[in-house]
This record gives sequence, structure tokens and C-alpha cells, in this order.
Amino acid sequence: MNLTSLAVISLAVLLTGCSFSYKAADNRGNEQANLSSPVASADILITGGRVYTGIGTHEQMLDIAVCGEKICGLYPSGSEKIAAAEVINARGKIVSPGFIDPHTHTLEELSSRDKNHNLNYLTQGVTTVVNGNDGAGPVDIAKTAKSLEANGIGTNVALLVGHGSVREQVMGRAPRFATDQELEQMSALLNQAMQAGALGLSTGLYYVPGSFANTEEVVTLAKIASQYNGIYDTHLRDESTFNIGFSAALDEAIFIAKSADIHLHLAHIKALGVDVWGQSTDAIKKIEQAQASGLSISADQYPWLASGTLLHSAVMPKWAMADSKQAFFKRLNNPELSEKLRREIKENIRRRGGPGALLITAFKDNALVGLTLEEVASMRAVDAVTAAIALVQQGDVRVASFNMSPQDVENFMVQPWVVTSSDGTNGHPRKYASFPKKYQEYVVKKGLLTLGEFIKKSSGQTAKILGLQNRGILAQGYQADIIVFDEQNLAANADFSRWNKYSSGVEYVLVNGQLVIKQGQYTDKLAGKFVR
Repeated sequence: MNLTSLAVISLAVLLTGCSFSYKAADNRGNEQANLSSPVASADILITGGRVYTGIGTHEQMLDIAVCGEKICGLYPSGSEKIAAAEVINARGKIVSPGFIDPHTHTLEELSSRDKNHNLNYLTQGVTTVVNGNDGAGPVDIAKTAKSLEANGIGTNVALLVGHGSVREQVMGRAPRFATDQELEQMSALLNQAMQAGALGLSTGLYYVPGSFANTEEVVTLAKIASQYNGIYDTHLRDESTFNIGFSAALDEAIFIAKSADIHLHLAHIKALGVDVWGQSTDAIKKIEQAQASGLSISADQYPWLASGTLLHSAVMPKWAMADSKQAFFKRLNNPELSEKLRREIKENIRRRGGPGALLITAFKDNALVGLTLEEVASMRAVDAVTAAIALVQQGDVRVASFNMSPQDVENFMVQPWVVTSSDGTNGHPRKYASFPKKYQEYVVKKGLLTLGEFIKKSSGQTAKILGLQNRGILAQGYQADIIVFDEQNLAANADFSRWNKYSSGVEYVLVNGQLVIKQGQYTDKLAGKFVR
């Protein structure tokens, strides 16, 4: 099929394409740990644990020696006598690489003075988080990395450079395609970011201002990231039927990756809303066909049936949000636009399952938190559209949108190219509990994944996707990001009524060789680093 120009909300044309495939090897022959020559002494020795290295999916009985920041040895349990300043008896416990979350929104906490420990992730077993997803985040990667390390951070952090942020810096929130000169400016900023250690380019083509870009703009920028062996991480232009449709948006992402010769990573893969329930099957076939043609593709997924976003992003038309916030509010109150606005907002609410499926999870008016849009409308004696228009003008309203089918979630979950993420945001339990939730629901309860598969999809496979060379697996010479947890007690304690409760069951966490959680207690150490 000939691919012409591209799709931008209401300005665009459809497209299709092909792509090439990420294959995660998982055979017994290459998963055994490379056992080490004995060391006489170590800083920390983890003994007797049931070890999953993150390379394969099978359990091994190993002792692990840590010297400084790195793993300096792996030995059959009890085979070597090693003197260590600290010995962790992990008998009966699971020892694995620290988990890597490829999609978070943690920069605000990591940049703070009181939450930079990132304890809500450490207690899930996460030792490395990625930021800059969905086309957002900092443009100046070098400055951000320097500031984070100077401030001290509890987890490692890696950064994507956001297309939306780059675009906004160059041309604001203008609802048009970029000029050649503007694209040159964006390219220069992306080059600087990649040289500073960004993992790749992220887009949020559903969100303003990324939604105003055509495909050619993204291809041009993705080619730059490809020159640095970066990845292309994308929140699809449409995960539902909001503009070009889920299938066509997937085609667009595949076309971009093929055109730029870059690895495609699909952020928080899902079929969002009643209109596209059941389309996971066709999406998987499309991705597998692209992989078979040689394109490298992976995805991440959080284990919840509700997504989380801001109310204006969920239901307001993108054209209305162009330019400044003042311009947005002016349009919302323009009588001449009222009929068109109300029609489109009503339809967007329907796509997400109706006003009863939109739960307010964070808002300056705490009295409304925990209510659905339907309940707020009833309380105010107005319809849901009127309530939504009023709410978004009163401040940022974060909502959980219950819009996914269990079968679609499970279909994506078991694919060998799908790894674990949280997409954690305030008000949604995914920020505090995604990894234990996935373990409880899909390993223990439903048996869709084995424990080894869950660990690999949360560590070594993610490191491989992101291009992290010395993290994500337990091997000599790798950074000592290690967790010890009790498989009987690993539990998600957060839910939609108590979204910010820490998870339990993770007993020890090492970040760069330092014990940051010991016997389930935080040690007040900020051992994280910027990961290039």
C-alpha cells in the first residue's frame, strides 16, 4: 500500500506500513549464570537464595558476591567460603535483578527533597525508572541528569527526550505542521539530548502539542535517535477511535520505525474503550507480521483495567487545547463553538465507557476525589459535559478511566515482546503497586506467566530493549541492582480507594551495591545514578 502524508488529528490522512522484530531469546542453553572465579572477600554476600538471573526463566541456587557497586561473583550455593562485611541469608527467598520500569512519571519526586528516595518504586522492587515518556519531560538531558545526581536519588533514572517538549520549545503549541527551519531547530535539540545520554525519542501523538505533528516530522527526528542507537518510544496517536483509530495509529508507528530504521517500543499497549475491545488479536497479528519482516518491536504494559490521565486530555477535543491555556478556556466559553464542543466531548466520554467510568483521583478540591464524573454532574444538577467543561477550568483534574477489557489485557500480557511498566501517576495505584499487582494477579492467581517469566519481563528483557548494557541481569561485572523478596508475601497494598500505600514483600534492595532496603526497612540511602 502506498503511504502518503500523515495523520494529525482532524488534519490527517491514514497510513499503513511494516516493521521489524524484537526477539527475546529464552532457551535453556544460554540462561545459566556465568560462574565466577572465587573472590576472597566481598562487601555483601547473598547466600542460599533461589536465584533468577533475568537472562532466562529458570531458578538457580546461587550465592552472589557484591564488591563496591558491582557483582563480583556468582557461585553454586555453599561452594565457596567468602568473607563479607554483610551477609544476607536469602534461604527460601527469591533473588533477582532489580526491576526496571520503562515508563514512569517520577521526575517531580526525584527532583524534590522529601520524595527523592522514590520509595514507592523501591518497595515494588524497582531499582531503575525511565522518564521522558509520552513525548514529555526535559529537553536538556545533561542539565537534568546533573541536577538529579547532585540532589540525590533513590533509584537509578534513565531519560527519553520528548518530542512534544522539543516541539513546544521551538514552536509552542501551534496547531500546524513544522516548517523546515523549525524542524532543523528540533533536530539540533534532539542531537544534543542524544549526545547527553538520552535513551531515545518518545512521542505522545495523542497529546497536545505532539498531536499536531505529521508523520514526516516524527520520521525525521526518529532518524536522529537511530544514529545514536536510540529507541523510538511512542504513546500511539490513537489507542481507541478518537482520531485515526487504534489500527491506523499502530500502522503509523510501524511506518515511522521502518522509515527511521529504529527499534519501536509501544508504550502501555492497550485497546482503550468499548469501540476497540477485542482488537488486541488483530494488533498482535500486525505486530508479529512486522517483526517477521525484520522490524524490531517491543511494548510495555501495566496490569490494570483503568488507565490514568488528566480529564482535559481524556475528553476535550485537541483542536480546543491549541496554543495557550487562556485560548483553550476562551474556546470552551465561546457560544459559537458550544454545539461542536459539546458534541465532541460527549462522544469522547462515551468512548471511555461513559461518565460513570471516569473516576476523579486527584484534584485541588478533595471533596470530589473518589467521585465519578457522573456523580459530580448529579451533585451539581448538570449533565456530564457541562460538569467536565467546568472542572477542567478549575484546575488539573486527574482521572482513572476504566476502559479496558480483561481479555485484551491478558492477550497482550502473554506476548513474548511485552514487558512490565507502571505509567505511574498520582491518584492511580499503578504508581505504588504495578509490579506486585502483576505478580499477584497474573502469576499467582491466573497463572498466565511463570515467576521466571515475570522476573525476566521486569528486568533483563527491559534492559535489553532500552539498550542498558550493565544492568537488568545478575552477572559478574554488572551493577549490583539486586532485590530479595518473599514470594508468599509480595503484595500490592494500593488500590483505587488507597492509591498511595507502599507494597510489601520486598525484604532487601541493593542499588549500585548499596543496601537501600534492609529487612523491609528503608536505610535512608540515596544510591541511584543517571543511566546513559
